[in-house]
Amino acid sequence: MSKKKRADLSYRRIVAKFGTGLITGGTNHLDQAVMAGLVDQIARLHQQGIEILVVSSGAVAAGREKLGLTRKIRGIPFRQVMASAGQSRLMNVYEQLFGEHGIHVAQALLTKNDLADRAGYLNTRNTLLALLELGVVPIVNENDVVAVDEIQEARARFGDNDNLSAMVANLVDADLLLLLGDIGGLYTANSRRHKDTRLIPRVDRINREIEKLARGTANESGTGGMVTKIQAAKLATASGVTMVIADGREPDIIVRLAAGESIGTRFVPTTSKLESRQRWMLSGLSTRGKLVVDAGAANALRKQNRSLLAAGIEKAEGRFRRGDIVEIHDIEGVRIGCGITNYDSSDIEILKGAHSGKIAELLGHDYGSEIVHRNNLVVL
Repeated sequence: MSKKKRADLSYRRIVAKFGTGLITGGTNHLDQAVMAGLVDQIARLHQQGIEILVVSSGAVAAGREKLGLTRKIRGIPFRQVMASAGQSRLMNVYEQLFGEHGIHVAQALLTKNDLADRAGYLNTRNTLLALLELGVVPIVNENDVVAVDEIQEARARFGDNDNLSAMVANLVDADLLLLLGDIGGLYTANSRRHKDTRLIPRVDRINREIEKLARGTANESGTGGMVTKIQAAKLATASGVTMVIADGREPDIIVRLAAGESIGTRFVPTTSKLESRQRWMLSGLSTRGKLVVDAGAANALRKQNRSLLAAGIEKAEGRFRRGDIVEIHDIEGVRIGCGITNYDSSDIEILKGAHSGKIAELLGHDYGSEIVHRNNLVVL
């Protein structure tokens, strides 16, 4: 397919996540007028050659409306049933609205397991990129029919759609991730409870203070919240993606943000675009454990591009095997990066603090002097 003439815009590939509060207009059903306005903006950018993927909430609200149910169903996860019934309704609305602009859409339902292994990650990536090449707008959502763990509200989830959208941005090398809902960004306090709060327009690095603000300003009615948005920002910015939290009800919000206008809270990338394998490792989908290293090892990893040796390891957390991905943290709990370990967690418990020359003596086998080789390491 021939490419349309590209406009002089700041970003070329955008992932736009629409929150439940936005596309329902604050009601318990889909607001097609609001959705039509969002689709119209995407269509205008699409005509200028900008590639856009949509991560959309709203399936539960659509299912509740479709089935006319207001109470929970006994014996069956209520939200899971609503999402299953509502997903086709949600897609039907998008297909109709985009069709009015002559644009095709495609549904992509994902789960953690689809992306956790390298082959699944690459297959999904290739499919989404092929759809974009054909001028199709992918509509992405969690496959809630099988993703039971993610839909349970009491558990940490990939399926809040904030983290899912960051993973999609990571997956397709997006330039910009937009988290659009019914709140204008990250504020110094809960904007619905405090009149003297102020918007934070730019975040260069996510530190403990930013995380504390997120915990104190949660005020959304959807399955996500400001905490999950900050989690998404960590992944996005570590993958070289700019992320913006903004109020999706603002006029022409998508078009204006695509042009680089300063609206909402902008999270600045902490690194340049990473090679695909590194992005997959950073995503955390296949992480099996954690290594805590001393100050000397942390400095060697961060500043000297060195491999991680046993002598610098303070402790290993979790159970993992040789070839698994592990996170690496310093003794203060700050994440340094992640890598593929050459040894099992049980081996590392024996080796931690030891000189590399004693590996064979201590274990009775030797897979090399490095616990994590620098070629299999991503440092943030």
